[in-house]
Amino acid sequence: MLIKGFESFVGLLGLAMLVLAVVAFVFALVAREDAYRAADKQTKTFWLVILGITVLVDLFLGMLFLQIAGLIASIVFMVDVRPALRQVSGGGKRGSSSDGPYGPYNGNR
Repeated sequence: MLIKGFESFVGLLGLAMLVLAVVAFVFALVAREDAYRAADKQTKTFWLVILGITVLVDLFLGMLFLQIAGLIASIVFMVDVRPALRQVSGGGKRGSSSDGPYGPYNGNR
C-alpha cells in the first residue's frame, strides 16, 4: 500500500514537471525574438531547443536525472527569463502600490 502511494506521488510529480515544461515552452514560443536580445538573455532558439528536449524527455524517456535537469531549465526560464521578456516587451508588473488607474503615481499634484 505504501509503495502504491509512492508510485502515485511520483506519477503526479512527473505530470507536474511535464505541465511546467509545456507551459514554459509555449511562453518561449510566443515571445518575440528581439525581446530575448533586448533582455540580454540566450536566444529564442536556445530556449526552444532546451525546453523542447525537456518536454520530449518528460513524455518519452522518464529518466529521473534528465527530468531534473529539464525541471531546472524550466524553472530558470519561468523565474528569470520570462519576467525579463515581459518587462522588455512592455508587460511589466501590474498592480504596484504606486500605480493608479492611469499609471504610476509621481507625487506631483
